[in-house]
Amino acid sequence: MSAHRVVSHDKWVEARRKFLALEKAFTRERDALSRKRRELPWEKVDKEYVFEGPKGKETLADLFAGKSQLIVYHFMFGADWPEGCPACSFWADNFNGIIPHLKQRDTTMVAISRAPLQKLEAFKKRMGWSFKWLSSDDNGFNRDYGVAFTPEEVASEEALYNYTMQNPLATEREGASIFFKDADGKLFHTYSAYARGIDLVNTAYNYLDMVPKGATRTGRRSVGSGITTNTRSDPLAFNLPYKGLSLAGDSVRTLQAAAKAGGSPAAAPSPSRLLCAASGARSIRRPRP
Repeated sequence: MSAHRVVSHDKWVEARRKFLALEKAFTRERDALSRKRRELPWEKVDKEYVFEGPKGKETLADLFAGKSQLIVYHFMFGADWPEGCPACSFWADNFNGIIPHLKQRDTTMVAISRAPLQKLEAFKKRMGWSFKWLSSDDNGFNRDYGVAFTPEEVASEEALYNYTMQNPLATEREGASIFFKDADGKLFHTYSAYARGIDLVNTAYNYLDMVPKGATRTGRRSVGSGITTNTRSDPLAFNLPYKGLSLAGDSVRTLQAAAKAGGSPAAAPSPSRLLCAASGARSIRRPRP
C-alpha cells in the first residue's frame, strides 16, 4: 500500500480547494510575467543570415512566411554529429501539431541547427517529423544567439550561455529565440530562452507535473538536457513512439579531459549524447530505417 497520506473524501476536497487558491495565484503571477516579457525592449537585427532549407536558400526574413512573428527552436545538431540531440528530439515531438495553430495567431515556427541539410532531412524522416528545419551551417546565427560554442570553450568549461558565464557542456546547446517583422520589413529580436527556460514548451512535462511521481523521481529536472533519470540504469520510460534506448556515453568531464589532453575525437562519446551523459540519462533513439 502507498505510504502517501490518504484521507476521507471531505478532507480531500478541503485540501484541493486550498491548493486551488495557490494555483490561481500562480496563474495570475504567470500572466503578469508574460505581460512583462512582452514589454521587454527589442533589438534590431541588422545582420543578413542565409539558411539552407528544403526549398533552397532562405534569409531570416523569408522564414516568417507571411507572418509577423517567428519562433526559432535551436535544435542541438552539430555539423559533425551523426544524429540530433535526444533531448531536443523529445522537445521536437511537440512541434508538428501546434504549428497550424500558431499560424492562426500570426506566428511561424521553425527549427535551426548547424548540421548540413542532408543530415537534418534524413533525421527528420527517421523521426517522422514534418516541421520546417533549416541548416545555419557556419553563418554565425547559432553563435550570435548563444547556442554554439568552440571546442576550446567546452574544454575550458567556460562560455556565455543563458546570460551567465558557465560550463557550456557541448558545442551546441538548446534554446528558443523569438523575432518580429514590422510593416516595413525590419526585423527585431524580442526574446530568447535557454535550458529550463524552455520547459513550458514541452507538453509532456506539463502533464507529468500533475501526476504523483512528477516529471522526475529526483524532484528536479536536469539543467540542459531536459531528460532526467535517477541513475544510469534507470531509463526514461515515456510511452512515446521511440523504438529503443541506448546507454549514453562517458561523462562530460571525461570528454572534457580528453579534449584538454588532445585525445582522439573518434574515442570520445557521441556529442549528441553529451548532455544525457551529464544527467545520467539514456538517449532515446528511433531505429534507422
